[in-house]
This record gives sequence, C-alpha cells and structure tokens, in this order.
Amino acid sequence: MADGSDRARVIDGKAFAARLRERVTGAVHDLRAAGVTPGLAVILVGEDPASQVYVRSKHRQCLEAGMESFEHRLPADTSEADLLALIRRLNGDEAVHGILVQLPLPRHLDSDLVINSIDPRKDVDGFHISNVGLLGTGQKAMIPCTPLGCLLLLRDLHRDLSGMEAVVIGRSNIVGKPMAQLLLRENCTVTIAHSRTRDLPAVTRRADIVVAAVGRPEMVRGDWIRPGATVIDVGINRLPGEGKERLVGDVHYDSAAAVAGAITPVPGGVGPMTIACLLANTVVACARLHNLPEPEGLTA
Repeated sequence: MADGSDRARVIDGKAFAARLRERVTGAVHDLRAAGVTPGLAVILVGEDPASQVYVRSKHRQCLEAGMESFEHRLPADTSEADLLALIRRLNGDEAVHGILVQLPLPRHLDSDLVINSIDPRKDVDGFHISNVGLLGTGQKAMIPCTPLGCLLLLRDLHRDLSGMEAVVIGRSNIVGKPMAQLLLRENCTVTIAHSRTRDLPAVTRRADIVVAAVGRPEMVRGDWIRPGATVIDVGINRLPGEGKERLVGDVHYDSAAAVAGAITPVPGGVGPMTIACLLANTVVACARLHNLPEPEGLTA
C-alpha cells in the first residue's frame, strides 16, 4: 500500500479543497487590487432540496473568498423564454464573470438549449458545446469542475501521470467524457467503461487509476481493483441507514481500501473539490475576460 500499511492511503479532498480555496482567495485579492472583483451568478429554477443546499454553499464560499455572488431563484414554472432572457442579461453584465445554471432543470426546460445560451467565456461549469469542443481538441477551455477536481487530486498524489493506464467507469457528459479527455491530455492510456462493457471487473483490474462515476452505489468491489491502484470515487449515493440516510460512493470502500494504494472517501473526497474548482474557474474566467494574467495553480 502507498503508506506502508495494510490499507490504502486516504486522499483527503476536503483538505486539498481548503488549500485550493486559499489560493482562490489570494487570486481574488490580486484581481481586486487590479480593479476588478470576480463575480459568480447562480440560477436555480425550482425548489429541489439538494440543489438549494448546493447553491447556499456556493454563495457562502464565494463571499468567504472575497468574490461577488449573485443568486437568481426562479419558480419551477418559469418559462424557457424568461430563463433565456435572464441569461442574455447576465452575459452582458460586466460584473458577472461566471454563470452557472443549477441542474437538473424542470422537465419543460431544454437543458442543452439553456446551457448553450451562456457566453462560453462565462461558462464556469464547462458544459457549453464550445468548451466541450475546445477541451476535446486540447485547446484552452473552461473545464468541468468535478473532472478538474479529480485531476488536481491525481496530480497532487502522483505528480506525473504519463504512461499510466486509467479506466473511467461512466460516460456522462458531465464527468466521464471530460475526465477521459483530461487524462488523455496527461498522457495516460484511457479506457471509458460503461454498462455495455464486457467483463467490466477484468477491464477495471488493468488500471493504475480507476475513476468511478457511474451513479450506482458500491458497484465497484475490491476484487475489481489492481493492488496498489489509485481509486477516485465520484459517486454520491444516498442509502437508507439506521435513523438517517448514509452517503456511499460508487465504490465499495472497505473492500477497495484493502487493495488500493490510494482512495478517495465518500464523503470528504471528490465532493469538496467541486465547489472549490467552481470558484477557481470563476477567477480564471475573470482574468481572461479582463486580459489579465491567469492565476497559477487554479486550473489544469
């Protein structure tokens, strides 16, 4: 094992995210000294409880970093025309450098249309088709927050990922596909696995790096893991427990930790990185929009 014990090294995403937020705060201070304050606008349509918690956390962390935070809470029956009109206004607002539309949206709204109406330069979620294309072709892009957080954790652990074999389980546009692109850019040999993959345990067992982002609780078992491999568990699944829900990942933690060299826990692994990377993306977007030097250490 990575630490010489009989269990994997725990990758502390919470601690790394705290350090990243410190760098963000320093970068915000420098930008404010140059006469500009990074601003993030978050749009929440409806009253999904999990989304409300997430939006509150974003607002609080923005303010703590010295950034401007603009919240737009809209009723669930908001029309598509009204939502697009708000986004157009934010696209033209010089105080706003990042725009995030909280997903999922109510069913009557076209998520692709809404996301692609955001100015790509302000698309701090990295979901706009332009940013997807830029990332896929190795150009400068806004990188989706969760894959970015995963990559920063991997770089911190391994320094150089070149030549490593990586298996990404899950092919979503939000995590799986951009994660694979980032790992390719780091010169990994990458396999994207999914529900139709033949003998998924055998495919996973080849990997030096396993990124599980499939949305199925504790699907990846310890006997799927190559001894000494690094396991990044993106999953956040709520299961019934004694008196309250318990959070588990897509990886069966106890069995995997007995085999892996390093592993992210759930909670406390990838989750805290997502908002920290959102703040970092907003600062980077601000610098780019104002033709100022990009702060170091905030993106891939």
